[in-house]
Amino acid sequence: MSLRNRHIRKFSSFLSQFPPGYHYQPSRRLPNSVASSSTHLFQQCNGINTRFPERFSVSFRHSTISQQSRFSPSETHLLSFIKSAFDQLQGPNHFWLNKVDENKDFFKKDCTILVVAGRLFEKVGPHPGVIFEKVKLLQQRFPSIKVIGFQDRCSVCSADDQSQLIQLIMEEYITFPVLLSNKNFPKLTDEACFILSKDFKNPLVFTEKDLDIAMLNKAFEELSLQCEVNNTAVHNLKSSWSKEVEIIKEPQFFTALRNLLLYFPACISADESGKRLFLSDSNHHRIIIFDGNGKILDCIGSCPGFEDGEFDSAKLLRPAASFYNDTDDCLYIIDSENHAVRRADLERRVLETVYPTSSSHKRSTSLWSWIRTKLGFASDDVKFEEQDSGALMCPWHLMKSEDNTFLITSRSFENLWVMDLASGVIKEAVKGLPNTLEFCRHFILEKVSLLKTMPDYLLQQQSDANLSLERLPYAGLLSCVTTFENHILMCDTVGQGVLKLNRESGISSNFHFSNLGMLGLPYWLSFPLERFYAVAAGLSVGQTDHIQQFSLLPGRVDIRLSIDIPKDTEIVEPLHESCIWCQARGAATELSVVESVAGSSGKVGVAQQWYDELDNLAFETPESELVIEDGNATADTNSQNERIHIDCVVNTSPGTSEVIIYAALYLKLRRNLVVQDDNNQEKFAARISNILNPQGNERFGGDSCTKFLLKSNRDLRDLIFIKPLHVRIKFNSHNHPKADNSKDIILTDSSINVDVSLN
Repeated sequence: MSLRNRHIRKFSSFLSQFPPGYHYQPSRRLPNSVASSSTHLFQQCNGINTRFPERFSVSFRHSTISQQSRFSPSETHLLSFIKSAFDQLQGPNHFWLNKVDENKDFFKKDCTILVVAGRLFEKVGPHPGVIFEKVKLLQQRFPSIKVIGFQDRCSVCSADDQSQLIQLIMEEYITFPVLLSNKNFPKLTDEACFILSKDFKNPLVFTEKDLDIAMLNKAFEELSLQCEVNNTAVHNLKSSWSKEVEIIKEPQFFTALRNLLLYFPACISADESGKRLFLSDSNHHRIIIFDGNGKILDCIGSCPGFEDGEFDSAKLLRPAASFYNDTDDCLYIIDSENHAVRRADLERRVLETVYPTSSSHKRSTSLWSWIRTKLGFASDDVKFEEQDSGALMCPWHLMKSEDNTFLITSRSFENLWVMDLASGVIKEAVKGLPNTLEFCRHFILEKVSLLKTMPDYLLQQQSDANLSLERLPYAGLLSCVTTFENHILMCDTVGQGVLKLNRESGISSNFHFSNLGMLGLPYWLSFPLERFYAVAAGLSVGQTDHIQQFSLLPGRVDIRLSIDIPKDTEIVEPLHESCIWCQARGAATELSVVESVAGSSGKVGVAQQWYDELDNLAFETPESELVIEDGNATADTNSQNERIHIDCVVNTSPGTSEVIIYAALYLKLRRNLVVQDDNNQEKFAARISNILNPQGNERFGGDSCTKFLLKSNRDLRDLIFIKPLHVRIKFNSHNHPKADNSKDIILTDSSINVDVSLN
């Protein structure tokens, strides 16, 4: 017995030399070939001033003695604080991001809460991008969970801190509410942790490194949560329009930045033979096709969602990397937030889904089935293939290998999927950064060589705002760089543009986009117009730039809007009719006589087309109750005083009516705003911020937006932004005047001029 005790004491003294949480992993965990080639890859990446560990046989992790633990009473105070702060957007000790006042039903009885706590908004510990990937995975696996982010000891008073929050939410696309507090909760560490509770009671804690989906599922059972979790719940999509309200969820924080021409342009690819470029305007949920001169040729995607169809009506949700395949003249797109791969047939202008594949390709073509599908009541006969741990989750990068397969990785390169190009079937799933790097070695080396040619200040600027891992620097930039003719192109996610570097001269510049009318009216302007169909009052007065009322005799009314754009700005190009949305409601209808007006194509928004088709096919509505768009609106910018004119014609009957006009004006600052002063970027940024956020409509002030714009080194006078126009014209039409015989009525023609100032 004494001998045994001596051996135990010696063994204990040997173990004491290792700190807690230190684990030795035999090198057989990774084959020698993988380890050596990965080491070579890391050494290649060292050329961008980053050091990498040369071995993978040692790793650090938290002790797994208790992978999940319950909070002590003092720690439970955190959940009580979150619950008490939810009723107010801002208080003396807290500030909410991505939360709106109308969200009163966030907490319900028997609600499951998942709090993600830690230094999420500071560059401490793991990059938050890796953490948010896990959060989005949890949201997909368990759609009934209410997710809340939390960070203590945080100050949001300074404009610099606010601009960093803007950049992070834009980059990571954070849709769940985040609570910032200046209070100190000592039990929280720099590393993120996940707190699961039911009605803020009996919380369970999971560390970020030890979090496992199976473990969380077991925690659900322990808490007796009645939540349906099955293999097909990952996508939770029965049809392209089912549960549309749940699918379309966008960040509610500083939405004024959506009015920039590009909103987080994340990835780019090229078709050298066709001289076309494909830009993923990710947070605008569209792919912009343009040529080498910046002329926009086409656009894929109309609004956020998940729907196949023609380019003008198809829906994407934050598209990422793309790859052009010249064999079938198709563009393959990573639809990141839909966890899908889409294929755009560029000749037919049709978008379809490659993955997930449907087990039933035969869908009913009857009118009633079409209506039910559009309303989100489609039957359950469309089933996706069984989803398991190998299913796509938060894909981002896309590469094509020599054996006609796609290599798809997450943004952090922690997950990789090998997909058969022809069938859309995932053949293999790989986990772990060292393993995925071995598969993507050629792709990474190619992109790194391109990044090395970019100016250091540009590369550093982009890396500060994008995902960078300790072992793989500039991970978020690998799909945002490509070659085209004699240039290297890179997405500028800081300046919201596209950079091009001439290989011969070494001169870098920004693309100047033209033919903006191809983009049409932005979805965030047109979608609220659907409310006019069901809500008599329409939108609130606060959302309207101009309201005017007229008392006229019934008959034809010619309407001309004369618009003064903000001072110190100029319109980029003449206002295109596709950027105008005009609607008459009540006793006003479209006047068919003006269909022959020159330059009118009758193009309207996709949302209105859908409602019009539904009216014509499914209902018989009296003419006086129809919501009819006026496709005859035209714009003229070649007029005196550089005013912008929009013309439209309606026909009114006795009663009340209203004409609603929406337009998107693409503007930029005048070049002569400050004569011979190219260094006054602060003044430019402040002026753009004031236009984007008039009257301080956002909770964060204009200084934070100014700081955000100043992060870019580009000349802000080249930055194109949208100035939305919303005008409501109300008519009160009296009875028709009678003729001398008291039987016939007299038709009256009227003309009105409406002056609108956007200053």
